[in-house]
Amino acid sequence: MKTLVITGASTGIGLAAATLFQKQGCRVINLSRRPCRLDGVENIAVDFSDTKALAKACEMLSSKIEKGDPIYVVHNAATSHMESVWECTAQIFQDTMQVNVMAPMLINQCLAPYFSDGSAILFVGSTVSEIGVKQLASYTVSKHAIAGLMKCTLQDLTGFPAQVHTCCICPGFTDTEMLENMPEGTLEFAKQSVSANRLIAPEEIAKSLFFCAQNPVINGAMIHANLGQLTN
Repeated sequence: MKTLVITGASTGIGLAAATLFQKQGCRVINLSRRPCRLDGVENIAVDFSDTKALAKACEMLSSKIEKGDPIYVVHNAATSHMESVWECTAQIFQDTMQVNVMAPMLINQCLAPYFSDGSAILFVGSTVSEIGVKQLASYTVSKHAIAGLMKCTLQDLTGFPAQVHTCCICPGFTDTEMLENMPEGTLEFAKQSVSANRLIAPEEIAKSLFFCAQNPVINGAMIHANLGQLTN
């Protein structure tokens, strides 16, 4: 049985992805602070900002995995703060990079011995993986770093014992808790910023992730899934 290892499957894109992959016959293991509410999902509780907790979670993950069928990894969990480059504190920057970048890298290292042919490492980036945005300094830097981590992963998969592919899916404005918690007026601005004049449904990003997981030809790609982002 194929296994999906996903982070942040309690809500939003993560929950939608866990639902879809499970319906397609995958065993699902979720790592997050809050459990995924789907029946049959194996949850590992972890606060990614805590380095010791992350190390323990990786140990627990290793105990649940056996080499055999393909493993799909979806690095979805992320934290964000509203701050400019002038306001970003060392603690905010460190916490953001720990959750958004360091955790995916350590999880990949944990799973490396178990990857078999047909496995995939998928990173959930963002529109800001390739552009800069006001008042979103640490998050934007971390999403640029995720793009870099994917590209480095591609290079270091050369000569790897198993055939594993990787890519970075970059959602635009998606109807999730993170967007809902943004300042007043953000939702309306988001709708007006795409040619479709609506928010993206988490299920749409889940379908993109599943497609990429199934297709090794999509390797090293940055895929923008944003309904047509408008520029000013």
